[in-house]
Amino acid sequence: MLQISNAKEGSNARGYIDFAKRFHKNMAERNFSLVYEGEVTQEITKAFASLAQKSLENADEDRNVRKKVFHVMVECLQNITKHTGDNTLEEGITGSGIFIIGTHQDEYIITTGNTIKNENVSSLKNMLENINKLDKDGVKELYKEKLKESRLSAKGGAGLGFIDIAKKTGEKLEFYFVPVDDANSFFILRTKIAKIKA
Repeated sequence: MLQISNAKEGSNARGYIDFAKRFHKNMAERNFSLVYEGEVTQEITKAFASLAQKSLENADEDRNVRKKVFHVMVECLQNITKHTGDNTLEEGITGSGIFIIGTHQDEYIITTGNTIKNENVSSLKNMLENINKLDKDGVKELYKEKLKESRLSAKGGAGLGFIDIAKKTGEKLEFYFVPVDDANSFFILRTKIAKIKA
């Protein structure tokens, strides 16, 4: 297992990161191939993409599965950068998140966590719940609709990344919101990608 950490010190910040770690204790039997906590940048996203690609190739995984894992991983990392934005906790931490890739039986599991403003929790929760209400065809239609909006307007395409993850995986989005302080919550998203059975 490769573990990287560059998160700054701070009791409250450590509190929500510790929660994310405790959240994964019930996944002890999973084979974590990459665990990261700290600032997420474009450079880090590229590094993860390279590491994941090599790991999947070494595991001799099916090409279509590799593409799905790679695509979902990048979408999840981009979600961290989009939703943390200029979020600042009391300790001055910005853009901090947690990212975990693991396997369990016949699936890959990608988990991300990042801080978001409490004022954005309700709208994000509603968006994710609405995506989960749709069947596969409904998700595809919503994706086409949001993709068209994003091409017509800079403000369009809200939630396109989440819809894309649901479309690519064919799974419901698993998510949690954990209060951090009066202004922020910790948003955890877990996605699953089924392996191709021999």
